[in-house]
Amino acid sequence: MGDGNRDSHSFRGAKILENQWLSPIGLTRSAEFVIVARDMTRAQRIAMFQRRVLAWYARHQRKLPWRATRDPYKILVSEIMLQQTQVDRVMPKYRQFLRRYPTVHALAQARVDELKKVWYPLGYNVRPLRLRQIAQRAVRDHGGQIPNTYDGLIAMDGIGRYTAGAVLSFAFQQDAPILDTNVARLLSRYFGVAGQARRGTTARALWKLAEQVIPTGKGYVINQAMMDVGAMLCTARAPRCGSCILRRGCRSYPHQLSGHAAPAHD
Repeated sequence: MGDGNRDSHSFRGAKILENQWLSPIGLTRSAEFVIVARDMTRAQRIAMFQRRVLAWYARHQRKLPWRATRDPYKILVSEIMLQQTQVDRVMPKYRQFLRRYPTVHALAQARVDELKKVWYPLGYNVRPLRLRQIAQRAVRDHGGQIPNTYDGLIAMDGIGRYTAGAVLSFAFQQDAPILDTNVARLLSRYFGVAGQARRGTTARALWKLAEQVIPTGKGYVINQAMMDVGAMLCTARAPRCGSCILRRGCRSYPHQLSGHAAPAHD
């Protein structure tokens, strides 16, 4: 209870500084945000992140075909297709692929030569073969169902930590963390995590944050929201810092591109 009171006082103090002290002495708006951001506690920063990301997503979310389903197989197909491939290229191929292979059983029985033709021209042609292997194992070991546990998913060739979390979150609506390129970039900038996002302590810190920012029972929506904020606002080359809904609590505001941590992949 005492910690909560201190957090509340700290945040109110930051607001008083912003409204009554900073502007009259002529600090720039970006300098005001930097000081407010530094005065926030971790709990306040996370709470602001959750609130603003979810509110923004409610109004600006992208309309993507795989968001219209909770079918674990269809979501797995979309996640494998999206590995190192842009969303705009995946959307038409996703629909075509599922028309030809609408179920796990259909994919498990696919001929390799035909499978490659259906996949073309997405590239990284090992991916459809891995999908087929996953489907065959699901038929053999799981009654034709995609596993609904982390251990069950990660045991399959071609499924890494991110893809397992995405399937658990988007298909089974579990509060599972994800860390794709967009989410890693967003979290590293907002929380001021330095270093290479795919490596060592930095990767561990980002995965921990990806778990901490999930409000209980809202893993699906916060994960989708973070991906959209990263793709549309906190972009790699031209982040929209001036209009970003997170700028007040962002430790990197305004962000300088030089020296930014590299994005993470599955």
